[in-house]
Amino acid sequence: MSKSRKPTDAELEVLQILWEHGPSSVRFVNTELSKNREVVYTTTLKMMQVMAAKKLLRRDTSRRTHLYEAAIDEQMVQEDIVDKLVDTVFRGSPLKLAMQALGHEKASAKDLEKIKKIIEELEKNKQ
Repeated sequence: MSKSRKPTDAELEVLQILWEHGPSSVRFVNTELSKNREVVYTTTLKMMQVMAAKKLLRRDTSRRTHLYEAAIDEQMVQEDIVDKLVDTVFRGSPLKLAMQALGHEKASAKDLEKIKKIIEELEKNKQ
């Protein structure tokens, strides 16, 4: 992902709303953002306009109320952020990242079973 298209933390909040709810109006996104902290409508509007200019969002202007949708894939963003995190914080070790993530929060039996299956798949693919 190019540096100009990497979302900031605030932009990630907007993207998460759009990934979860699909194409949405600025008002809807602003209402969702305001559930965590007070966000002024014009701030949300300006941020979404900038995100559209950066090609992080697409804007549908065919209706009176413009709808915005994510123009980048959620999984692609997650992979990019995790790769950077592993490289910069965990010195390239996915094991250190996994141990840190599992050590801070108790993983459920269901989560552990999913992790085991992922490991088994990775091992099969390496053979």
